[in-house]
Amino acid sequence: MRMYDLPDSHGHFGPYGGIFVAETLTQALDQLLEAYQAARRDPEFEAEFRNELKHYVGRPSPVYFAKRLTEKCGGARIYIKREDLNHTGAHKINNTIGQALLARRMGKRRIIAETGAGMHGVASATVAARYGMECVVYMGSEDVKRQVQNVYRMKLLGAQVVPVESGSRTLKDALNEAMRDWVTNVESTFYIIGTVAGPHPYPMMVRDFQRVIGDECIEQMQEMAGRQPDAVIACVGGGSNAMGIFYPYIPDESVKLVGVEAAGEGIATGRHAASLVAGKPGVLHGNRTYLLQDANGQILETHSISAGLDYPGVGPEHAWLKDSERAQYVAVTDDEALRAFHELCRCEGIIPALESAHAVAQAMKMAPALPKDAILLVNLSGRGDKDMHTVAQRSGIEI
Repeated sequence: MRMYDLPDSHGHFGPYGGIFVAETLTQALDQLLEAYQAARRDPEFEAEFRNELKHYVGRPSPVYFAKRLTEKCGGARIYIKREDLNHTGAHKINNTIGQALLARRMGKRRIIAETGAGMHGVASATVAARYGMECVVYMGSEDVKRQVQNVYRMKLLGAQVVPVESGSRTLKDALNEAMRDWVTNVESTFYIIGTVAGPHPYPMMVRDFQRVIGDECIEQMQEMAGRQPDAVIACVGGGSNAMGIFYPYIPDESVKLVGVEAAGEGIATGRHAASLVAGKPGVLHGNRTYLLQDANGQILETHSISAGLDYPGVGPEHAWLKDSERAQYVAVTDDEALRAFHELCRCEGIIPALESAHAVAQAMKMAPALPKDAILLVNLSGRGDKDMHTVAQRSGIEI
């Protein structure tokens, strides 16, 4: 089976993925898979999804040549896929629309979601309002504090935000609570997972809804540059924005795929969230993948300046892309991401999300070593409105 055809019928990407859940959820996942497979074959479902992406989200999002950043770095030309221009300000809306349409098709009127940086929570609350559904969002209390603006946005949209006080009070713990809710309310509730992780069929389903990013890029790069990029670069937490842009490029081996994890305060310090760079395989949240864990298999606490990358695991397809060497994974520190954040603001008038700034930082590292006719394509997965307090605080500024 070719890489592009994965997962297999059991949800495996090589040795990764699968279904590791309580028995109470097995039937719900079987129903979800059956409903999703039927929806994929239904031209009406596809047409409605495409119509919503065009008229509600505002797709296609443009590809932009970052001329001044390119000149500043020297070397390769840097192009940016502007997912920050989507309705709600990030790539997350692509997936939540797809899953909400599926929930409606299955007759589920209550949706739940987990969120770290808050963008998936906002996107879930947005589609719940759009389709008249009840919405509950689980969010680590640490993230509630650093993403106050997004918490208010979710509440404005009619969602109930539940702060999670257990563990490190971040994304991992929010996911745990959402899973518990789903087990309890499985008959009435649809769980919109925000990334390409979790039990099958979620990694496949989220990827399929997000692949619109890469599909658009293939057309846009041909039109703008006359060819495809030499490398596609995207930040990786759970990995949905990266998988969305990577997936259509997998068959084209002339295009290098570069995933950028959060090195936090440095890999050597242990204060990071780089599962692929520094982790090892294990099972978490229903799937087998690379995790940050100790010698006894206990999940380690993570750190990143960006709440959306602050997760101790990664989507199983990324684990497989790493092992097969089709993609390369690197890590960028908080300080490097902050420098890239400020550079993009000042050179291009674009304020990136701190998550996306990790990918920009990697492009800035790679560009000077490449010839001037080389092309780098960066997925700018979201905008930085939500990060103003974090950046100001880090810079010693009161706002």
